[in-house]
Amino acid sequence: MEMQQIRYFLSLSTTLNFTRAAEECNVSQPALTRAIQALEGELGGELIRREGRLSHLTELGQRMLPLMERCYDSAVTAKDVARAVTKNEVAPLSLAVSHSVNIEMFMPPIAELFHGFPGIQMRITHGSGEEVLNRLKEGGAELALAGPVDMSWERLDQWPLKTEGFELAMHANHPLAKENSVDGDKLHGHPIFAQVGCECRKILTDWFDDQNIAFVVSHEVDTHHDMNALLTASSGIALVPKSAPHASQLKRAVLNGLELTRTISAYAVAGRARSPSASAFLNLLRSADFSAAAA
Repeated sequence: MEMQQIRYFLSLSTTLNFTRAAEECNVSQPALTRAIQALEGELGGELIRREGRLSHLTELGQRMLPLMERCYDSAVTAKDVARAVTKNEVAPLSLAVSHSVNIEMFMPPIAELFHGFPGIQMRITHGSGEEVLNRLKEGGAELALAGPVDMSWERLDQWPLKTEGFELAMHANHPLAKENSVDGDKLHGHPIFAQVGCECRKILTDWFDDQNIAFVVSHEVDTHHDMNALLTASSGIALVPKSAPHASQLKRAVLNGLELTRTISAYAVAGRARSPSASAFLNLLRSADFSAAAA
């Protein structure tokens, strides 16, 4: 299997037209057709069924598509990394991260990026989900890491990375800390801390309202660091993502009845050229396993 065959197939899977795919790949249609036929022979079946304007991928083609996408992306990343290492290129990368996302869970891909791009220059900024999205739109960041954001902008690309639930956090000496699971009605009368920029804040607030839970006071913070510091110094509680950083003096518990989950995703602007370092980092994120990632 040759890389140009994979490139031809990926183009064909998008256009579903041999003529347009050949134009995109800058080859003749007969050459592209021969390459696809050779690939089909190697894989043992048809990848695309030609039916005039109704051409479509076969079941084999649909199964091969994500595998070949990853294969091609990995090959492109390898070339970019090799060029950066041999030429010691400066590789800028601007990354916007939501306050609700614990960037420590992304350290393995970041460490690989530092190893592959010795000349990398990272710029990491933080903000609410909305602020992160605006930085992408305005060109202030190439990539973003955030929870669920408004997907109404048609140029926004999304790659889900990790899905997780929420936990109740409090000081280890808090009256509720003796329980591993807490009923909602036991939260009445306690102070609560909430992250201002959390993408799921409205959903959480609506859930508390539906449960008729009344807090004695509500505090607002921006970062996980501030949240942990204030919980350590107070009798308050907070609902935090499972991947939020832990603190030694705090306890986590399940909040019974709350079935909310959120998905952390990588975001980028569709059709906008990305730097080699941004493309490499995106591929590292997409190939990483975050199922057990937590601080």
